[in-house]
Amino acid sequence: MPRIGYVPLESMDERMQAEMRRCAREGTPRPESSAVRANAPNAFWAFTDSWEALFRKGVLDHSIKELCRVYVSRSVKCEFCGNQRSVQATTQGLLEQQYDELLNFESSDRYDERQKAALAYTEAIAWRLDVDDAFWERLHRHFTEPELVELGCFVALTFGQQSWIRLLDIGHHEYMPGTDAALAPGFETPEEQEKSRSSDGYWAKS
Repeated sequence: MPRIGYVPLESMDERMQAEMRRCAREGTPRPESSAVRANAPNAFWAFTDSWEALFRKGVLDHSIKELCRVYVSRSVKCEFCGNQRSVQATTQGLLEQQYDELLNFESSDRYDERQKAALAYTEAIAWRLDVDDAFWERLHRHFTEPELVELGCFVALTFGQQSWIRLLDIGHHEYMPGTDAALAPGFETPEEQEKSRSSDGYWAKS
């Protein structure tokens, strides 16, 4: 169970309940993390509105932001976030296999040069890397300044949230159970989740 409790759905107002139903129906985020944020409605809506503007909408390709989101998950080992997938990114052609080599993206042939540049930007933010002019020339070759600003703000938002969520000890199928929206393959049910997490190749064990 979470270290900070879930707010019961019936305790929420109609607008918040509608967003919780959207989380259960569409995922990313799934309802557990939103039910924790609901303890502070101002924080709930600050995150929800920022997530909508920076992740679900915006000027940059959503599938690139999804790769960067899961890169952050694997960097901070946030299993709750790392075992979710954006349905929107899947419809844009992002493949499950493209999540497998994120921490070794530079040497992988699963990503194009634009994706690699975005992941390098994310890596530099997450790991506080020193960068040079060539790094910025690479970014400006692939992205406009509005895209770089949006991605930088999105990475900052998701890095902070995932670092916090990792501490909360929340898991899928704990709140508004019975839905599998936006869960990664092998995590659609509690039984499948347990089997996947106990496998030798589970990503969070590496």
